[in-house]
Amino acid sequence: MAADATTPPARPHALRRFLDSDLGWSFRRSPTAVLGALLLAILVISAFAAPLFAPQDPYDLSQLFVDKAELPPVWVQGGEWPFILGTDPQGRDMLSAILYGTRVSLAIGLASVAAAMAIGVSIGLVAGFFGGRTDMLLMRFADTVLSIPTLLVAILVSAIFRGLLPAGIRDNFSAVILIGAIALTGWVQYARTVRASTMVERRREYVLAARIIGVSAARIMRRHILPNTLTPVLVAATLNLGLAILSEATLSFLGVGMPVTRPSLGTLIRIGNQYLFSGSWWVVVFPALQLGLIVLAVNLIGDWLRDALNPKLR
Repeated sequence: MAADATTPPARPHALRRFLDSDLGWSFRRSPTAVLGALLLAILVISAFAAPLFAPQDPYDLSQLFVDKAELPPVWVQGGEWPFILGTDPQGRDMLSAILYGTRVSLAIGLASVAAAMAIGVSIGLVAGFFGGRTDMLLMRFADTVLSIPTLLVAILVSAIFRGLLPAGIRDNFSAVILIGAIALTGWVQYARTVRASTMVERRREYVLAARIIGVSAARIMRRHILPNTLTPVLVAATLNLGLAILSEATLSFLGVGMPVTRPSLGTLIRIGNQYLFSGSWWVVVFPALQLGLIVLAVNLIGDWLRDALNPKLR
């Protein structure tokens, strides 16, 4: 039976709509963006599907074997299967530790960027929409936060929260403390970006019309101004994801991040650094290489997205 002429055509799939859009065309034309997306997809899938690929659960102490400690990679003399990348001084399989550690680092990086974006967007909307004294107070506070080194603020916040928590539950809240420490130092860029866009949008006719008919300020900011300020925010969030992952790794490397029992990539690098000159080079090299690949992939995508959404480059 012939299809009814009045039946609307099927809506294209979301992926097809993206590939057919200007942004999708730009993505297909950019080898670096495709490379970054493929690399990031491989790293993310392997990390979050770690139980399917990892030879052991590095968080399960019953699966750690001290007699297998510091085994070299399988292609080096002395290596054993299935420890492809060798083991660390605790007898933990390095491939398993890296996959699980990547999952921790990615989760903390994404959560901290989302929290920083939420804080910064909210402050930027309020400062740009109301202006005057409210704008001055919020932006001077942002300048104060920006004047202090980011790493110093993160270390201070992390140390304060760790000092307030009892020792018995401190490790359980390590991820939450890290997310808060990174978010509290990363919101300023989002606030400034949204503030600048909001100051332009609030003078538009549609905003003035909404205010005349009595629409509340909160609804105007949420429903009308916010969607028109998200493009630069998303670009900044993509670029800052790599910085957030590096910040987490730095804090963990300095000993104020994830504990040894639930290591991130930074914790693994800190552990491996102690054995670098004893000959166990694989304990620090492979986690550092994984961290570098993640940041490289994110930055490749962020650079492409910044150029693709820049109207001056079209």
